[in-house]
Amino acid sequence: METSKKTSVRIPKILTIAGSDSGGGAGLQADLKVITALGGYGMTVVTAITAQNTLGVTKIQGIDLDVIEAQIDAVVSDIGVDAVKIGMLSSPEIVHCVAASLRRHAIKTIVLDPVLRATSGASLGGDATAHAIREVLFPLATVITPNMEEASILLGRPISEPTDFEQAARDLIEMGPAAVLIKGGHLDAKHTQLMDFLMWRAIDGDGKKILEQKKLLHYRVNTPNTHGTGCSLASAISTYLADGHHLSHAVAKGIAYVEAGLEAGVYLSIGVGPGPLWHMHAFYPTVLLDDLDLGH
Repeated sequence: METSKKTSVRIPKILTIAGSDSGGGAGLQADLKVITALGGYGMTVVTAITAQNTLGVTKIQGIDLDVIEAQIDAVVSDIGVDAVKIGMLSSPEIVHCVAASLRRHAIKTIVLDPVLRATSGASLGGDATAHAIREVLFPLATVITPNMEEASILLGRPISEPTDFEQAARDLIEMGPAAVLIKGGHLDAKHTQLMDFLMWRAIDGDGKKILEQKKLLHYRVNTPNTHGTGCSLASAISTYLADGHHLSHAVAKGIAYVEAGLEAGVYLSIGVGPGPLWHMHAFYPTVLLDDLDLGH
């Protein structure tokens, strides 16, 4: 009996290299939710195990370098990778290990979220880690996605207003990444409209190297449930890039996904502190509205 040929269905394959969040709202757990919700196939490299919940991080255990390297080798050699998302790297040694593996496997599409602090304020990497990220990962990155505080740490000066974003992006892009997205979600309450700022390297019609830029404006979602927004945005951008979208389109779609997740998670009650956005908003009801007293 002749065996029928298998039909090959392409699915974007995204590898997230990040820490584990035991509370499920950020890190690898959030990454996998986003990738799945957007139609990708998610794979993981665990760089650290954290004990955390909605109130904060209480313990961090880094993973041995040979185990990190082995995870990357195992996934790339068999399944393959269309895009890599990098999140929490808790030491300079881990940064160098990841960079060496990505160079060895010639990974082309890399979204780097330079996670240096948790939403709760806990430090997830010191100055030496930030220096290593700048030195060895920035030159490999398709796009880096720092928030304002992370951009301040990386540049050694405060980035606090939208007027700071363009020069900050120029200074960061000179460090090697092909593109920079500075996220304005931490702008203070006087800014009812938030702005993210994207800058990327491009070639004009005459073959000249130029910098393109784009301001992405959106309204603040009034919710305490913002845990994991940075991880989720980087994972969404990674998935859209893996699916063939242009960078500016991938970023815009990623922001729209996170904004919808924030809106859907407004009434969620997960933990005592700031909960996560609702990653699966496209598939499940926002909340059971009949169970809420909204004052109607």
